Amino acid sequence: MFDLEKFLENDKLVIGGKEFKSRLIVGSGKYKDFQQTKEATEASGAEMITVAVRRVNITDPNQDNLLNYIDTSKIMILPNTAGCYTAEEAVLTAKLAREALGHGFVKLEVIGDQKTLYPDMIETLKAAEILVKEGFTVLPYITDDPVMAKRFEDIGCAAVMPLAAPIGSGLGLQNPYNILFIKEAVKIPVIVDAGIGTASDAAIVMELGVDGVLMNTAIAQAKDPIKMAVAMKHAVIAGRLAYLAGRIPKKMYASASSPMEGVIGRN
Repeated sequence: MFDLEKFLENDKLVIGGKEFKSRLIVGSGKYKDFQQTKEATEASGAEMITVAVRRVNITDPNQDNLLNYIDTSKIMILPNTAGCYTAEEAVLTAKLAREALGHGFVKLEVIGDQKTLYPDMIETLKAAEILVKEGFTVLPYITDDPVMAKRFEDIGCAAVMPLAAPIGSGLGLQNPYNILFIKEAVKIPVIVDAGIGTASDAAIVMELGVDGVLMNTAIAQAKDPIKMAVAMKHAVIAGRLAYLAGRIPKKMYASASSPMEGVIGRN
């Protein structure tokens, strides 16, 4: 008999030497308040939550602070450099986050275009090189480019986070082949980031064999964020199991579910 709990306990996501039972990473932006952020995060089962250091307070104890709502003994705060447009800005933001949180994990974002919020890959690579040399565990947000993904692996990044579609678009996975190419190109974890709209989108990307999914808007802006968080939790698990189980090949025509040999009336 298949034991789901035992499977989840053993099928860990490992990033930078740190183990996570959940392959779902959530964001902290766009919720109505920190209390809703807390409830949705707990409902999702995620063990990592990204925080835009420039937008969400985690440093000033005199103001409402996300750290007052998240149990950091169970859920890791993953600071990100959202809002940065140069390598220099991103490096400075990462250093401020390390001082505030006491660890060097960082989701590296260097945006190159305000309309699409696509990453500036040149500036992102430059920032990643600096941060890796300074001992950070770097998870860069990148385009779905297998050549660049390999570059980030080669300089020592702990994972790569290619987009599925533009941030907050909810369009779902637009280019599954590039994600597959990235998965083939690198040995570090591949976390699909940005563009997820609903639970089926999460299952689809996990069925490709990626190591995890990061999402924010799909949960935070849902009509019921808590229910959507639960849906995403199960979708990621379902997609992971489907990938490991191995889907049947696609065929042009029907194939009977039951064998036809020995059926009455057939020669």
